[in-house]
Amino acid sequence: MAEKRLMTMDEKFAVFKRADEYLKIGNKAEANRIVLEEVPMPTYIAKVLKQYLGADFLVKGGYNLAEVEAEFGPDWLTQ
Repeated sequence: MAEKRLMTMDEKFAVFKRADEYLKIGNKAEANRIVLEEVPMPTYIAKVLKQYLGADFLVKGGYNLAEVEAEFGPDWLTQ
């Protein structure tokens, strides 16, 4: 699993490009895994998911929450 940290737009683009290569060979599951685990989830999406599906959903999903933690602090899931 990749380190969960903030990424530049170029780094995000590189991840999407790599995921596209998996899509081209028919491996949708790996493409999805790469994007969900490596690209930080935008804060507005994380807030909605936490509100409607709960913090456990985000924790168990293995999502990269680096941008959310940078904006709201490391304990935002328990608040």
